[in-house]
Amino acid sequence: MIETVRYVAGVDEAGRGPLAGPVVAAAVILHPDRPIEGARDSKRLSARQRERLAEAVRERALAWSVGVASVEEIDAHNILQATLLAMRRAVEALSPAAEFALIDGNTLPRLAIGARAIVGGDASEPAISCASILAKTHRDGLLRALDAQYPGYGFADHFGYPTPRHLAELRERGPCRAHRRSFAPVREAAALAARGPDRFLL
Repeated sequence: MIETVRYVAGVDEAGRGPLAGPVVAAAVILHPDRPIEGARDSKRLSARQRERLAEAVRERALAWSVGVASVEEIDAHNILQATLLAMRRAVEALSPAAEFALIDGNTLPRLAIGARAIVGGDASEPAISCASILAKTHRDGLLRALDAQYPGYGFADHFGYPTPRHLAELRERGPCRAHRRSFAPVREAAALAARGPDRFLL
């Protein structure tokens, strides 16, 4: 069936694991006559390579879009459902519209078009690889903005992931509005901060 479809979108997300910031998904329909050389899973690329390839995707793809689910939506619905929501938003924002979607992972968002889940698709499907790159670079930009808004946590360095520095700052400062309260380390830090100065007597 997919062989007869004209517009196939690759879809991937970035930011399921971090303790802070939104989850971001991207959708990409590649142009058959404008291949993007070097595109692969964003985790296998340096930051400079990702930025260069993201620019190429935006210039050469037939269509691309980004969908975001906020920290509030993550806490309200859980990270999986928020990720699927971001994916749906990305697909629905494409112009021209996709007729079929290839989704990285093993769970499909609710879409009005046909879709297939592909585990490891960011390494095997060029359109998903390109979506992975767009999602990652877009989210990194959002976290740099959060770093300026909430200085001291190091968001521009670890992008919200639970690194030793982030966990130490979270314990010291308590969570900010950018943190995901539904994630256990953030809940624990919030409970610790609520105790006030006595927490340091532990």
